[in-house]
Amino acid sequence: MPAQEFLILADNPALDFLNTLAQGEEGPVEYLETNKDVVAWLKSIGYLNGRDQRTFPREILADRARALREVVRKLVMQRKSGKSIDIGALNSFLMHGRYKVQLARGNDGTLEVRHHFDMDTPEQLLTPVALAAAELIATGDFNLVRKCEADDCVLWFYDKTKAHRRRWCSMAICGNRHKVAKFRQRQKDNTEPG
Repeated sequence: MPAQEFLILADNPALDFLNTLAQGEEGPVEYLETNKDVVAWLKSIGYLNGRDQRTFPREILADRARALREVVRKLVMQRKSGKSIDIGALNSFLMHGRYKVQLARGNDGTLEVRHHFDMDTPEQLLTPVALAAAELIATGDFNLVRKCEADDCVLWFYDKTKAHRRRWCSMAICGNRHKVAKFRQRQKDNTEPG
């Protein structure tokens, strides 16, 4: 699946990761079916550059990515509902990760912090995702973490709008569909004899 087809609309990488399992007209749409899909998603989100070429046997990377996604989904839903959360499974992913932090000079001479992640195992390749999820769970404002209001949509987003009134995963997708449905209902109501 080409990277441009991924749903990068949540304004948070951990929530974009959740959105790799979406709902289509025919049922669930799995964006992480193969190892190649996972690598493409990691590149699209900026966690891998074009030079990184990782190969893993069978579909172990895809299996581990889907497992991590379900861990993150459970934590987001527990945190959103105010329930006590079980952080053990996410910590298990984080324990596998190894990375170094370095203060470096950018090309323009400014200072920047760079994170260098080991990528020898599927868990290590997924460490930036697990780290983003941990940051969201620990520091995210869950009043602004929302599921799309469309009844048939399962996508999540972080509402970074100024007024914090975002309702849809995407205005172009669900918001527009909602507007059209309301318009049709008004048209129907106006034409029915009363």
